[in-house]
Amino acid sequence: MFSWIFLAVAAQCINAVVAIADKYIVTSKKAMPQPFVYAFYTCIFAGAWVVVFAAGILPMPFFATLGVPSLSNIEYPSLATAAIAFLSSYTFFIALVSLYSALRDADASDVIPVVGAVSAVVSFGLSYFFLDTRLTPHFIVGIVLLSVGTFLVSHLRFTWRTSLMSVHAGIFFAIHFVTLKGLFTATSFDNGFFWSRVTLFIVALSMLLIPKLFIKIHSQTRATGARTGLLVLGIKLLAGVGSILILKATALGNVAVVQALGGIQFVLILFFSLFFGHKIPPEYGENIKHPHEMYHKVVFVSIITIGFLVLFL
Repeated sequence: MFSWIFLAVAAQCINAVVAIADKYIVTSKKAMPQPFVYAFYTCIFAGAWVVVFAAGILPMPFFATLGVPSLSNIEYPSLATAAIAFLSSYTFFIALVSLYSALRDADASDVIPVVGAVSAVVSFGLSYFFLDTRLTPHFIVGIVLLSVGTFLVSHLRFTWRTSLMSVHAGIFFAIHFVTLKGLFTATSFDNGFFWSRVTLFIVALSMLLIPKLFIKIHSQTRATGARTGLLVLGIKLLAGVGSILILKATALGNVAVVQALGGIQFVLILFFSLFFGHKIPPEYGENIKHPHEMYHKVVFVSIITIGFLVLFL
């Protein structure tokens, strides 16, 4: 009955690991320090998850019981479906560039909660106006808590540039999720998932048509070693699993609870910061120089997490 809750919790655990790994990738000069290039490959790998439809072809009832998407449910997209899918993919790419830019300059335990808080607030606003979503009884309380937590992080831990990048990422992630929800509403889950993956791939490849961007991607790719390439592949495969688990949990269970469980990711990243951050070089991990900085992290992450619970439950 509550298998979807397990899926959502597992997905948030995966997302926490991915966020920490992303911080290393975009910070290390030996890895892939250009946020734009990393966003490009993230979208390529995310689009490649369309291969899950191949499992539905296999004559194995086991895959059917898991609810694996089926090619038989795919329809040629209407103009409206294609437009929504492309908007969802493009905003996802833009959000990733800003997220990785913020992660390059600040700790994951600072950036991820702020991006999540901004995304939650904007998502609720957009859903209210465009998807006719009802506001929760404690909407104002949740918004206030998320705003206070975000302000504390921005004021105490961020430069203006990092604050702007984090807010920008949160806004575009919100647009992405709302348009993706609209896509699933306008068509079936299988059809929406298929075309959202295809358009992600197309949006990423279209960047190669711009000479300046092609040179940037090509030069960074050549400078990236095989070991880093395998690391990026592993991280994006893990991120893809987390994304699919979230979508499946949303389809099977209570959407509000699935969204509220997003706070688990913040807590797990904070846990990593508390107990393992000092073992990693500051430029790759957590930049904590004084005990009071850790107290600040605990306070604002707690406020944002509570705000998530109040907002969605």
